[in-house]
Order: sequence, then structure tokens, then C-alpha cells
Amino acid sequence: MNTARLILQVIIALGIFNVWLVRFNKATDYRGGPAKNMKEEFAVYGFPAWFMYTIGALKVTLAVLLLIGIWVPVLVRPASAFMAMLMAGAVSMHIRVKDSIKKAMPATAMLLMSLFVAIS
Repeated sequence: MNTARLILQVIIALGIFNVWLVRFNKATDYRGGPAKNMKEEFAVYGFPAWFMYTIGALKVTLAVLLLIGIWVPVLVRPASAFMAMLMAGAVSMHIRVKDSIKKAMPATAMLLMSLFVAIS
């Protein structure tokens, strides 16, 4: 197994768990627009709450699949490719609302890591 790929799988999964489970209702410097929590952030992007929960469920599921992929490698490429698509959407939302580069950096980093895992 590629060590860099394995490390990135874990980093991606832990990052998703942190954002969607630990810091969901907390303000961070990386929230879109003036949002103070995840619900406000999705509202800034013009999305309803049900879409936020859908995206969150998808990202957490993919994060779990990336961890399971440590033992079941066939799961890694599709999970990381789909995560990359979702993260490309996140980056595009930051661009859409004219966020600073700083606010878009975590989503961009997750996108790049996911792409690396998908193609490695």
C-alpha cells in the first residue's frame, strides 16, 4: 500500500469528521461569507437545510469508506473521487460568494488530497 495515500485517506477522513461532527455548530475562520455555523454557511450559498444534511451525510459516509479502505482497498478510489467532486463543489461555492483565499484553503486542500488519493 502506498504510504502517502494511506496517510491522506486518514487526514481526509479526520478532517471531514472534524468539520461535520465536531465543529458543525461552531464558528471558524473558514466558514463561507459571514456564517457562524454550518447551517448559516449553506444559507450563504443559497442552499436549503435538507441539502446541507444530504451533503454532510455523503461526506461522512465517504470518510468512513476511506477508513474502511485501509483494509478494503477497492473502496478507496470511488470514495476519494466522489469526495473530490464534493470538495470541488465546496471550492466553487467559496468562489461564488467571493470568499477570501484563506476561507477556501481547507476545501481546496481537501480537493487536492482527494484527487491525489483517487489517482494514486
